[in-house]
Amino acid sequence: DFMDYKDIKLTKDGAVATITIDRPEVLNAIRDNTMYEIQDALNGIAQDDAIRVVVLTGAGDKAFVAGGDISIMAKGAGYLDVIHGLPAGQQITWNIEHFQKPVVARLNGLALGGGTELALACDIRVAADTVMMGVPEINLGIIPGYGGTQRLPRIVGVGMAKKMVLTGEHISAQEAYRIGLVDVLVPKAELDDAMAKLCKRLASKSPIALAMGKEAINMGVQADLRTGLSIEARCFSLCFGSQDRVEGMNAFLEKRKPAFTGK
Repeated sequence: DFMDYKDIKLTKDGAVATITIDRPEVLNAIRDNTMYEIQDALNGIAQDDAIRVVVLTGAGDKAFVAGGDISIMAKGAGYLDVIHGLPAGQQITWNIEHFQKPVVARLNGLALGGGTELALACDIRVAADTVMMGVPEINLGIIPGYGGTQRLPRIVGVGMAKKMVLTGEHISAQEAYRIGLVDVLVPKAELDDAMAKLCKRLASKSPIALAMGKEAINMGVQADLRTGLSIEARCFSLCFGSQDRVEGMNAFLEKRKPAFTGK
């Protein structure tokens, strides 16, 4: 039921859909087509109520996404071409960030440049302890262009973001965890167990409450506190009017597990 992808694989297992960037010959480097295919996969997942959680990862164990495809970028383009082309990719990172279902980054290897930027667009970042991250674009005479200069300071702070963007240095998974760029850090051998546990937990929640929790944080973090509280009040009210809220509260009072339907 999905188009024949060249750059990604889309798989489903129960309530979890996994989008795997699958260009191992270039360490899963992304090009425009990769981004369009990710978007297409998300469009399909959005229509499938059985899917509660999305995982974004890379094929193999060397790389999540090693960056943008430099062999393509090296051909160059004029200012106008770039300023008209780049927002399409930026929009897709926005769409990942604002997707109605939780998106978990499974960082299985190198996540550099566009790889770190894709991870930043996800809700929760889970990393194997062997992962290296960073935004080395500065070494190519450019800067991050898929939201790296904007999401990084919002997550790790301005000083650390400048250090990473201006030096282009790689950081270890341990350092990424320390600065809050990675949310869950596990030994490589335990990555799949940790992902399964987290996805199962997320899949058991109300899809409405998940979407609203995500929306309230995403929109509120870009607003002043008063506006943010108003956003929260609306998102809370939407949850409160749902059948899932009734089910959740009744289940609590009846000391049983809730069965949420997303209604």
